[in-house]
Amino acid sequence: MSVSESSEPSAATDDKSFPIVVLISGSGSNLQAIIDSSSDPESSINIRAVISNNPGAYGLERASGAGIRGSVVNHRDYLNRSSYDLALMAEIDSHQPELVVLAGFMRILTSEFVNHYSGRLINIHPSLLPLYPGLKTHQQAIENGDLEAGATVHFVTPEVDEGPIIIQAAVPVFKTDSSNDLASRVLQQEHLIYPKAIRWFAQGRLTVQNGNVLLDGKQSSKQQVSFNEK
Repeated sequence: MSVSESSEPSAATDDKSFPIVVLISGSGSNLQAIIDSSSDPESSINIRAVISNNPGAYGLERASGAGIRGSVVNHRDYLNRSSYDLALMAEIDSHQPELVVLAGFMRILTSEFVNHYSGRLINIHPSLLPLYPGLKTHQQAIENGDLEAGATVHFVTPEVDEGPIIIQAAVPVFKTDSSNDLASRVLQQEHLIYPKAIRWFAQGRLTVQNGNVLLDGKQSSKQQVSFNEK
């Protein structure tokens, strides 16, 4: 088995003009935020497909409920990372997206994969990068006594969690926080900034100069752009 489909696309998704593919591994809460945002009549986002490496991912049910095509490229069916990424690329490219969105996709991708989608592959990470790349970000923030934590949307490069930053959102860290408390607070902001970043990309408002992302030609010091911007 290499690729399996779980649902067919609805007519509604075909009416939109800017095609994206979303990759997931788990519950798909950020996927749901993207689906909700794309349902706005003024949105141009067409989620062509949701692809998972995990056949049990609840996010596939979210896609099916929204009438979006879901498919599985199971990493357990491939001998190595390179062969898996080639199969994943083939499945993504069959949907001809202009943007590939990693939304809790728990795989380290090869340089070949990342370079194939250079400039049109984005990810969300639950820390204020460059702080705490990788895993256990919330616990690290708490243990280090940080006063704030947050989330970062960034372009993906071959170096893990080091790509140019598009937007960040910060939240306070309280002395009584557990990692779950902080994760929940950060996740609320993820659901706001990820659809916003996708919309900016679709509108052609993002550019990269000297490794920095510009929005409408301007850069803020931390790329923490106000949520009330259109």
